[in-house]
Amino acid sequence: MGYQERRDRLAEHLRQQRGGDIRLGKATSNLFRDRQTQDRALDVSDFQHVLSVDPQTRVIETEGMVTYEALADAALTHGLMPAVVPQLKSITIGGAIGGIGIESSSFRYGLPHETVLEMDVLLGSGDIIYCTPDNEHRDLFFGLANSYGSLGYILRLKIEGIPVKPYVRLTHLHLRDPEEFFARLEAATRESYDFVDGVVFSPGEHYLVLGEFCDEAPYTSDYTYLNIFYRSLRQRSEDYLTTRDYLWRWDTDWFWCSKNLYVQNPLMRRLLGRRRLNSITYQKVMRWNTRVGLTRRLNTLMGIHREAVIQDVDIPLENAPAFLDFFEREIGIRPVWICPARHDRTRGEYPLFPMRDDTLYINFGFWDGVRSRQNYPHGHFNRMIEDEVAKLGGIKSLYSESFYTQEAFDRQYGGSHYRALKARYDPDQHLKDLYQKCVLRQ
Repeated sequence: MGYQERRDRLAEHLRQQRGGDIRLGKATSNLFRDRQTQDRALDVSDFQHVLSVDPQTRVIETEGMVTYEALADAALTHGLMPAVVPQLKSITIGGAIGGIGIESSSFRYGLPHETVLEMDVLLGSGDIIYCTPDNEHRDLFFGLANSYGSLGYILRLKIEGIPVKPYVRLTHLHLRDPEEFFARLEAATRESYDFVDGVVFSPGEHYLVLGEFCDEAPYTSDYTYLNIFYRSLRQRSEDYLTTRDYLWRWDTDWFWCSKNLYVQNPLMRRLLGRRRLNSITYQKVMRWNTRVGLTRRLNTLMGIHREAVIQDVDIPLENAPAFLDFFEREIGIRPVWICPARHDRTRGEYPLFPMRDDTLYINFGFWDGVRSRQNYPHGHFNRMIEDEVAKLGGIKSLYSESFYTQEAFDRQYGGSHYRALKARYDPDQHLKDLYQKCVLRQ
């Protein structure tokens, strides 16, 4: 069965199943906010096909539920990769567009939604809308980013690909001063590197990681089993990976979050085996723990207050040192991922995730918990982060917990634009409102 037939069948199914709220029925999810209500799941498992890869035009056509692992593998066989490949194999292309993704090529190509050329979007009514940057549905084309399925679901899209070489050479620079670190990072984004990111391990221990494609490598490292990528930044100044292994260098250990599951122990790694060392396995364990509340009960027994602080925030470069100082002083989670991203005004404006034109933003990724013997109000540390991000002119991704008032949320995420889109494309409210989903967790 081809895409057109599967598309029409899904649309008809949705029209016949009117009533109740709708959510996607997906095998994987990278959301870190629990729903308080259970909605009717829409089965979109048929839409996991890469439709074409054209090495001449560098255009990749794919269905929305394709994971980036499958998408990258299909493109690599043609000497291409998606221009931006988010860090985890389980992230779907539709999820990265409707939500927000980022990676170490984002300083050059922007965020994943900025690499989209066209889309087919399934509305809550069952209608399917074809969107491009310049047709009558350009408002939805630009408005879908950061809408989290509250306006519609991407069934098919075309994205930009970029040419690759077989290997990536990495240079690790250790910088002690944060001002120097961010200055060197900014300079690197104006040089010829293909990838730029970094890690802050502690005050005075900042590592900048510079990647460039190459045709040959004297050796290649393997971080898919016993060796751990983030530890290598401290151990060597140069490294070589295959391009595929570079794309998934963070997935084996979910960056460094595998430590919370004791999976960085060599014996545990051998017991699990190479195939189970990945973000999908860890997500399953995490969601099981959320359901049964094991960690919550243990913390209660030991008298420990723990607040999960799992966030990505984007701060303009000039305010990045100030945010890092705040974060080290008030939150203290280690390590922190650092990734530069730039919005190119020629690609258009995305009102639900507004970024200043031609401004280098620094993404701070931190995924752990703050523990103390003192009890704090629910969301205390996350609220502090939200306030600081707003004060410094930044913006936060919405895949995890948020605590904004409706007014602050509208101000940060284009509330008037969103309401206009909702009125045009989901006037009967078949899909949950963005604030309901992301803050009220409905």
